[in-house]
Amino acid sequence: MRKTHRPLTTLALALSLFMAALEVTVVSTAMPTVVGELGGIQSYAWVFTAYMLSSTITVPIYGKLSDLYGRKPILLFGTGLFLVGSIASGLSTSMNMLIAFRTLQGLGAGAMQPVSLTIIGDIYTIEERAKVQGAFSAVWGIAGLVGPLTGGLIVKYLSWHWIFFINVPVGVATSLLLVTFFHEQVKHRPQQLDYAGAALLAAGVVALLFGVQGFGRNLWALPAAAVLLIAFVFVERRAPEPVIPMSIFKQPAIAISSVAGACFSAAMFGATTYVPLYVQAVLGGSPTLAGGMITPMIVAWPTAALFAGRLMLKTGFRPLIVGGLGLTVAGTGAMALLLKPDSPILLLQLAMGVFGVGLGFASTALLIAVQTSVGWELRGVATASNMFFRTIGGVLGVGIMGGVMVSQLMKDPSIPISAANALLGPEHGHGVSPEILKTLSGALGTGLTVNFWLICAFSVAAFTAGLFFPRVSRNTGTPVSTGDAVAPH
Repeated sequence: MRKTHRPLTTLALALSLFMAALEVTVVSTAMPTVVGELGGIQSYAWVFTAYMLSSTITVPIYGKLSDLYGRKPILLFGTGLFLVGSIASGLSTSMNMLIAFRTLQGLGAGAMQPVSLTIIGDIYTIEERAKVQGAFSAVWGIAGLVGPLTGGLIVKYLSWHWIFFINVPVGVATSLLLVTFFHEQVKHRPQQLDYAGAALLAAGVVALLFGVQGFGRNLWALPAAAVLLIAFVFVERRAPEPVIPMSIFKQPAIAISSVAGACFSAAMFGATTYVPLYVQAVLGGSPTLAGGMITPMIVAWPTAALFAGRLMLKTGFRPLIVGGLGLTVAGTGAMALLLKPDSPILLLQLAMGVFGVGLGFASTALLIAVQTSVGWELRGVATASNMFFRTIGGVLGVGIMGGVMVSQLMKDPSIPISAANALLGPEHGHGVSPEILKTLSGALGTGLTVNFWLICAFSVAAFTAGLFFPRVSRNTGTPVSTGDAVAPH
């Protein structure tokens, strides 16, 4: 059996995460322009939530499959599906097509981040992992620097369609490196995927999203979601191979990490989705400026994570979690207060940077705490479940905020949706009467201001959960066991 080449395998995993990170910054920067060309501002949030929803539903499924069949085939399948969805998204000619293909793209993305992070947990010891996970976060920093500029240049000189095509060469390189340099030995055991649980989870999450995004119009979906998710828990308790083993949540570190991760992800995805929209639609800024507003957060996150990986070995998990989540409250609170037309851009960017520092400290510590709480046979599903709660938090957060924005626009029947689409176009509403533009900009500004306070509220909820995180001892000397069910070689 050939041995895994750790440096080149790590490079492949870094490229996989780079695609996911670049997707956030490039798409967020370009989306107002996309709406200006395709129309459909009322579906703005769905371009993000469709992607996150499909990836959310599949994250725990892919995590379980990676425990059953090995990491490599699952990651390769997910990467391939992601690339197909990327190409199809780039070829879209309507908002509905884009939403459909973003859903396909998300079905692949559900494998990329959790399985990549699980492999890092497999091939490195806990002491190495703390450093590697921190350094690994530099990928997000590079994407944070490259993404907004790339998105702005692509929109200006080429076409928004190309923001999806740039994933293709990176995805191909990732797949080739994994096929060549990552090797694992799978010890087959009796196994059966919990299809009933997976179906109930998918239906419950979809119903929950419809309920929160309808903002009062789809309230029927909330009790339906409650019934489906209660049934999911009931089925999981009896399934021989559950998608998400309920027993792992008996450990306080995993349960609290799930709650805190869901809340800070709602804040993070809300910021990356709606801050660029505010800059372009309300402040009249360019796509590059819009992307530049979230760059400090995305750069500060991995920079802080790099230090967190080293500090964790000295301080343990809890100080970084509580301190980091406290910084997210400070950053988002300042953002909600300062994100106004007359506020200096530098102060806004500073607030976003503080938010990113807090995310870097807390998210790294929470993830490694989860991975060290279980053995190899559950590490894939534990990592995936943690990523699931983070993503579901982002889906619901963006959905709620989308409902707030659309309801604000619909309050005034004198505002035509076509005017809102035109406001985001390259000519920034040229041809629309000044009165309508003023009313529209005010409605958008009001709705988005509410969203920024919601972002702060989610950060406060994450910090509150973090206060209950237990004092977990660190098992820093545990190497990767050669007797594990799937051992890397």
